[in-house]
Amino acid sequence: GVLIPHTPLRMSSGLGGLNKSPHGVVVGLCQLQLPVIETKDQLDAQVDRVCALVGKARRGSTSMDLVVFPEYMLHGLSMDVCDEIMCERDGPIVARLRAACVQHKIWGCFSIMERNPAAPESPFNSGLIFDADGNEVLYYRKLHPWVPVEPWAPGDLGVPVVDGPNGCKLALIICHDGMFPEMARECAYKGAEIMLRTAGYTAPIRDSWVFTNQANAFQNLMCTASVCMSGSDGTFDSMGEGMFCNFDGGIITRGGGRPDEIITCELRPDLVREARLGWGVENNIYQLGHRAYVAVQGGARDCPYTFMHDLVAGKYRLPWEGQGKHTDGRSR
Repeated sequence: GVLIPHTPLRMSSGLGGLNKSPHGVVVGLCQLQLPVIETKDQLDAQVDRVCALVGKARRGSTSMDLVVFPEYMLHGLSMDVCDEIMCERDGPIVARLRAACVQHKIWGCFSIMERNPAAPESPFNSGLIFDADGNEVLYYRKLHPWVPVEPWAPGDLGVPVVDGPNGCKLALIICHDGMFPEMARECAYKGAEIMLRTAGYTAPIRDSWVFTNQANAFQNLMCTASVCMSGSDGTFDSMGEGMFCNFDGGIITRGGGRPDEIITCELRPDLVREARLGWGVENNIYQLGHRAYVAVQGGARDCPYTFMHDLVAGKYRLPWEGQGKHTDGRSR
Protein backbone atom coordinates (compact mmCIF):
# COMPACT_ATOMS: atom_id res chain seq x y z
CA GLY A 1 0.00 0.00 0.00
CA VAL A 2 0.93 3.65 -0.29
CA LEU A 3 1.83 5.44 2.92
CA ILE A 4 -0.08 8.69 3.01
CA PRO A 5 1.49 11.21 5.42
CA HIS A 6 -0.69 12.82 8.02
CA THR A 7 -1.66 16.32 7.03
CA PRO A 8 -0.61 18.67 9.85
CA LEU A 9 -3.16 20.90 11.50
CA ARG A 10 -3.10 24.17 9.64
CA MET A 11 -5.26 27.25 9.84
CA SER A 12 -6.02 29.72 7.10
CA SER A 13 -6.71 33.41 7.60
CA GLY A 14 -10.42 32.83 7.06
CA LEU A 15 -10.07 35.56 4.41
CA GLY A 16 -9.22 37.98 7.18
CA GLY A 17 -12.22 36.93 9.22
CA LEU A 18 -14.79 37.18 6.42
CA ASN A 19 -15.61 33.51 7.01
CA LYS A 20 -15.37 33.33 10.77
CA SER A 21 -15.67 29.90 12.36
CA PRO A 22 -17.49 29.29 15.66
CA HIS A 23 -14.12 28.80 17.39
CA GLY A 24 -12.23 31.60 15.65
CA VAL A 25 -10.81 34.83 17.01
CA VAL A 26 -10.55 37.60 14.43
CA VAL A 27 -7.70 40.02 15.18
CA GLY A 28 -6.87 43.29 13.44
CA LEU A 29 -3.33 44.69 13.55
CA CYS A 30 -3.24 48.45 12.95
CA GLN A 31 -0.03 49.63 11.27
CA LEU A 32 -0.46 53.08 12.80
CA GLN A 33 1.24 56.09 11.19
CA LEU A 34 4.27 57.08 13.28
CA PRO A 35 3.45 60.42 14.96
CA VAL A 36 5.47 63.30 16.36
CA ILE A 37 4.27 64.01 19.91
CA GLU A 38 5.86 66.86 21.83
CA THR A 39 2.94 68.59 23.57
CA LYS A 40 -0.24 67.78 25.45
CA ASP A 41 -2.31 69.11 22.51
CA GLN A 42 -0.54 66.72 20.13
CA LEU A 43 -1.12 63.87 22.56
CA ASP A 44 -4.85 64.68 22.72
CA ALA A 45 -5.06 64.79 18.93
CA GLN A 46 -3.31 61.43 18.67
CA VAL A 47 -5.77 59.86 21.09
CA ASP A 48 -8.55 61.08 18.79
CA ARG A 49 -6.78 59.42 15.81
CA VAL A 50 -6.49 56.11 17.62
CA CYS A 51 -10.11 56.19 18.71
CA ALA A 52 -11.16 56.95 15.14
CA LEU A 53 -9.17 53.92 13.94
CA VAL A 54 -10.96 51.74 16.48
CA GLY A 55 -14.11 52.80 14.67
CA LYS A 56 -12.51 52.07 11.30
CA ALA A 57 -11.64 48.57 12.51
CA ARG A 58 -15.23 47.86 13.48
CA ARG A 59 -16.72 49.33 10.31
CA GLY A 60 -14.26 47.41 8.16
CA SER A 61 -14.93 44.07 9.86
CA THR A 62 -18.11 43.30 11.71
CA SER A 63 -16.58 39.97 12.77
CA MET A 64 -13.42 41.44 14.32
CA ASP A 65 -12.98 40.54 17.98
CA LEU A 66 -9.83 42.50 18.85
CA VAL A 67 -7.96 45.44 17.32
CA VAL A 68 -4.29 45.85 18.27
CA PHE A 69 -2.29 49.08 18.15
CA PRO A 70 1.51 49.26 18.19
CA GLU A 71 3.85 50.30 20.93
CA TYR A 72 4.39 54.08 20.92
CA MET A 73 0.95 54.70 19.41
CA LEU A 74 0.54 57.87 21.52
CA HIS A 75 4.17 58.80 22.01
CA GLY A 76 6.19 58.37 18.82
CA LEU A 77 9.84 57.39 18.89
CA SER A 78 11.36 60.47 20.54
CA MET A 79 11.93 58.66 23.89
CA ASP A 80 10.77 61.91 25.50
CA VAL A 81 10.03 61.47 29.22
CA CYS A 82 8.40 64.90 29.63
CA ASP A 83 5.62 64.57 32.20
CA GLU A 84 3.21 66.51 29.99
CA ILE A 85 2.90 63.59 27.57
CA MET A 86 2.94 60.75 30.09
CA CYS A 87 -0.22 58.80 30.88
CA GLU A 88 -1.77 57.01 33.83
CA ARG A 89 -3.50 53.66 33.86
CA ASP A 90 -6.66 55.19 35.32
CA GLY A 91 -6.28 58.65 33.77
CA PRO A 92 -8.39 60.54 31.22
CA ILE A 93 -6.37 59.41 28.18
CA VAL A 94 -6.92 55.74 28.97
CA ALA A 95 -10.59 56.44 29.75
CA ARG A 96 -11.04 57.66 26.17
CA LEU A 97 -9.48 54.48 24.78
CA ARG A 98 -11.73 52.39 27.00
CA ALA A 99 -14.76 54.36 25.81
CA ALA A 100 -13.86 53.71 22.17
CA CYS A 101 -14.01 49.96 22.83
CA VAL A 102 -17.45 50.34 24.38
CA GLN A 103 -18.72 52.60 21.59
CA HIS A 104 -17.66 50.22 18.85
CA LYS A 105 -18.22 46.97 20.76
CA ILE A 106 -14.73 45.62 20.19
CA TRP A 107 -11.75 44.54 22.28
CA GLY A 108 -8.73 46.84 22.05
CA CYS A 109 -5.02 46.54 22.82
CA PHE A 110 -3.25 49.85 23.48
CA SER A 111 0.15 51.27 24.40
CA ILE A 112 0.95 54.05 26.86
CA MET A 113 4.05 55.55 28.44
CA GLU A 114 3.03 55.38 32.09
CA ARG A 115 4.11 57.78 34.81
CA ASN A 116 6.38 56.26 37.42
CA PRO A 117 5.98 58.22 40.67
CA ALA A 118 8.94 56.42 42.24
CA ALA A 119 11.27 57.49 39.39
CA PRO A 120 9.70 60.19 37.16
CA GLU A 121 12.71 60.15 34.83
CA SER A 122 12.06 56.45 34.08
CA PRO A 123 8.40 55.89 33.15
CA PHE A 124 6.99 52.46 32.41
CA ASN A 125 6.23 51.28 28.88
CA SER A 126 2.84 49.69 29.42
CA GLY A 127 0.19 47.80 27.50
CA LEU A 128 -3.53 47.57 28.23
CA ILE A 129 -6.31 45.40 26.82
CA PHE A 130 -9.99 46.25 27.28
CA ASP A 131 -12.95 44.08 26.37
CA ALA A 132 -15.96 45.29 24.40
CA ASP A 133 -17.64 46.43 27.62
CA GLY A 134 -14.67 48.56 28.59
CA ASN A 135 -13.37 46.25 31.31
CA GLU A 136 -9.61 46.10 31.75
CA VAL A 137 -8.60 42.48 31.20
CA LEU A 138 -4.82 42.82 30.85
CA TYR A 139 -2.23 45.26 32.19
CA TYR A 140 1.44 44.70 31.41
CA ARG A 141 4.68 46.64 31.82
CA LYS A 142 7.45 45.91 29.30
CA LEU A 143 10.04 43.67 30.93
CA HIS A 144 12.88 44.27 28.48
CA PRO A 145 13.26 47.90 27.31
CA TRP A 146 15.41 48.25 24.20
CA VAL A 147 18.62 49.29 25.91
CA PRO A 148 20.75 51.32 25.53
CA VAL A 149 18.23 53.45 23.64
CA GLU A 150 15.06 53.30 25.72
CA PRO A 151 14.86 55.00 29.15
CA TRP A 152 11.89 53.02 30.49
CA ALA A 153 11.90 51.29 33.86
CA PRO A 154 11.95 47.48 33.76
CA GLY A 155 8.51 45.94 34.12
CA ASP A 156 7.57 44.60 37.52
CA LEU A 157 4.28 42.79 36.88
CA GLY A 158 5.49 39.58 35.25
CA VAL A 159 3.77 38.30 32.11
CA PRO A 160 -0.01 38.03 32.54
CA VAL A 161 -2.10 35.53 30.58
CA VAL A 162 -5.83 36.25 30.50
CA ASP A 163 -9.11 35.00 29.09
CA GLY A 164 -9.50 36.72 25.73
CA PRO A 165 -12.31 36.96 23.18
CA ASN A 166 -14.21 33.78 22.32
CA GLY A 167 -12.56 31.87 25.16
CA CYS A 168 -8.96 32.12 23.95
CA LYS A 169 -5.99 32.45 26.29
CA LEU A 170 -4.24 35.73 25.48
CA ALA A 171 -0.90 37.32 26.33
CA LEU A 172 0.88 40.56 25.40
CA ILE A 173 4.57 41.29 25.11
CA ILE A 174 6.14 44.50 23.82
CA CYS A 175 8.72 44.89 21.05
CA HIS A 176 12.20 43.89 22.35
CA ASP A 177 10.57 41.39 24.72
CA GLY A 178 10.07 39.17 21.69
CA MET A 179 13.80 38.84 21.07
CA PHE A 180 14.07 36.78 24.26
CA PRO A 181 12.74 33.24 23.72
CA GLU A 182 12.07 33.04 27.45
CA MET A 183 9.29 35.63 27.06
CA ALA A 184 7.25 33.61 24.57
CA ARG A 185 7.95 30.45 26.57
CA GLU A 186 6.59 32.14 29.70
CA CYS A 187 3.42 33.12 27.85
CA ALA A 188 2.89 29.58 26.57
CA TYR A 189 3.83 27.96 29.89
CA LYS A 190 1.06 29.99 31.54
CA GLY A 191 -1.39 28.83 28.88
CA ALA A 192 -1.38 31.51 26.18
CA GLU A 193 -2.73 30.33 22.81
CA ILE A 194 -2.37 33.74 21.16
CA MET A 195 0.56 36.03 21.94
CA LEU A 196 0.37 39.65 20.86
CA ARG A 197 3.57 41.59 20.22
CA THR A 198 3.39 45.33 19.71
CA ALA A 199 6.41 47.34 18.58
CA GLY A 200 7.89 50.57 17.28
CA TYR A 201 10.73 48.84 15.45
CA THR A 202 12.31 50.48 12.43
CA ALA A 203 13.48 48.91 9.16
CA PRO A 204 16.91 47.57 10.29
CA ILE A 205 15.11 45.06 12.52
CA ARG A 206 12.87 43.69 9.74
CA ASP A 207 14.51 40.28 9.31
CA SER A 208 14.87 39.73 13.06
CA TRP A 209 11.22 40.69 13.50
CA VAL A 210 10.08 38.05 11.03
CA PHE A 211 12.09 35.08 12.24
CA THR A 212 11.54 35.75 15.95
CA ASN A 213 7.78 35.98 15.43
CA GLN A 214 7.91 32.64 13.62
CA ALA A 215 10.22 31.00 16.14
CA ASN A 216 8.16 32.22 19.10
CA ALA A 217 5.15 30.54 17.52
CA PHE A 218 6.80 27.25 16.54
CA GLN A 219 8.77 26.66 19.73
CA ASN A 220 5.63 27.02 21.82
CA LEU A 221 2.79 25.73 19.59
CA MET A 222 1.23 29.18 19.90
CA CYS A 223 -0.18 31.71 17.45
CA THR A 224 1.60 35.06 17.33
CA ALA A 225 0.10 38.36 16.17
CA SER A 226 2.63 41.16 15.88
CA VAL A 227 2.56 44.76 14.61
CA CYS A 228 4.85 47.80 14.42
CA MET A 229 4.25 51.50 13.90
CA SER A 230 4.44 52.47 10.21
CA GLY A 231 5.65 55.33 8.05
CA SER A 232 8.03 58.18 8.80
CA ASP A 233 8.05 60.96 11.39
CA GLY A 234 10.69 62.86 9.43
CA THR A 235 13.52 61.20 11.34
CA PHE A 236 12.67 57.54 11.84
CA ASP A 237 10.96 55.07 9.52
CA SER A 238 8.85 52.43 11.22
CA MET A 239 8.10 49.35 9.17
CA GLY A 240 4.51 48.25 9.80
CA GLU A 241 4.99 44.55 9.07
CA GLY A 242 1.82 43.33 10.78
CA MET A 243 2.03 39.55 10.74
CA PHE A 244 0.23 36.48 12.01
CA CYS A 245 2.07 33.20 12.56
CA ASN A 246 0.51 29.79 12.93
CA PHE A 247 1.50 27.50 15.79
CA ASP A 248 3.76 25.55 13.41
CA GLY A 249 5.74 28.73 12.69
CA GLY A 250 4.33 29.38 9.25
CA ILE A 251 3.19 32.89 8.34
CA ILE A 252 -0.57 33.00 7.82
CA THR A 253 -0.95 36.66 6.84
CA ARG A 254 1.59 39.47 6.53
CA GLY A 255 1.16 43.15 5.88
CA GLY A 256 3.57 45.62 4.35
CA GLY A 257 4.42 49.18 5.28
CA ARG A 258 1.24 51.10 4.44
CA PRO A 259 0.41 53.43 7.35
CA ASP A 260 -2.95 52.96 9.09
CA GLU A 261 -3.69 49.72 7.22
CA ILE A 262 -5.38 47.16 9.47
CA ILE A 263 -4.17 43.63 8.73
CA THR A 264 -6.82 41.06 9.69
CA CYS A 265 -6.75 37.33 10.30
CA GLU A 266 -8.85 34.67 11.97
CA LEU A 267 -6.84 32.69 14.52
CA ARG A 268 -7.98 29.31 15.80
CA PRO A 269 -7.09 28.69 19.46
CA ASP A 270 -8.98 25.39 19.29
CA LEU A 271 -6.40 24.10 16.81
CA VAL A 272 -3.61 25.26 19.12
CA ARG A 273 -5.18 23.20 21.91
CA GLU A 274 -5.52 20.20 19.59
CA ALA A 275 -1.86 20.42 18.56
CA ARG A 276 -0.63 20.76 22.13
CA LEU A 277 -2.54 17.65 23.11
CA GLY A 278 -1.99 15.62 19.96
CA TRP A 279 1.50 16.38 18.70
CA GLY A 280 4.35 14.00 19.52
CA VAL A 281 7.24 15.15 17.36
CA GLU A 282 8.15 18.84 17.91
CA ASN A 283 5.84 19.31 20.88
CA ASN A 284 8.69 21.35 22.33
CA ILE A 285 6.80 23.22 25.04
CA TYR A 286 5.96 19.84 26.62
CA GLN A 287 9.24 18.11 25.89
CA LEU A 288 11.32 20.82 27.60
CA GLY A 289 10.13 19.46 30.93
CA HIS A 290 9.93 15.80 29.89
CA ARG A 291 13.23 15.04 28.16
CA ALA A 292 13.73 11.65 26.55
CA TYR A 293 10.40 10.21 27.66
CA VAL A 294 10.97 7.24 25.35
CA ALA A 295 13.91 6.16 27.48
CA VAL A 296 12.77 7.55 30.83
CA GLN A 297 9.23 7.05 32.07
CA GLY A 298 7.58 10.45 32.18
CA GLY A 299 10.77 12.02 30.87
CA ALA A 300 13.72 13.53 32.73
CA ARG A 301 12.43 16.37 34.91
CA ASP A 302 15.68 17.94 36.11
CA CYS A 303 16.94 21.35 34.94
CA PRO A 304 20.24 20.94 33.08
CA TYR A 305 20.57 24.61 32.11
CA THR A 306 23.28 26.56 33.93
CA PHE A 307 21.92 29.96 32.94
CA MET A 308 18.53 29.16 34.52
CA HIS A 309 20.08 28.18 37.84
CA ASP A 310 22.35 31.24 37.84
CA LEU A 311 19.55 33.65 36.90
CA VAL A 312 17.34 32.38 39.73
CA ALA A 313 20.26 32.63 42.16
CA GLY A 314 21.06 36.19 41.07
CA LYS A 315 24.42 35.03 39.69
CA TYR A 316 23.84 35.37 35.93
CA ARG A 317 27.25 36.09 34.45
CA LEU A 318 28.50 35.65 30.89
CA PRO A 319 32.01 34.40 30.10
CA TRP A 320 32.73 37.87 28.66
CA GLU A 321 31.04 39.75 31.53
CA GLY A 322 32.73 43.09 32.16
CA GLN A 323 34.20 43.37 28.67
CA GLY A 324 31.11 44.72 26.89
CA LYS A 325 31.15 48.34 25.71
CA HIS A 326 27.46 49.04 26.41
CA THR A 327 26.42 48.12 29.93
CA ASP A 328 25.07 51.33 31.46
CA GLY A 329 23.44 54.61 30.55
CA ARG A 330 21.90 55.63 27.23
CA SER A 331 23.23 55.68 23.68
CA ARG A 332 21.87 59.16 23.02
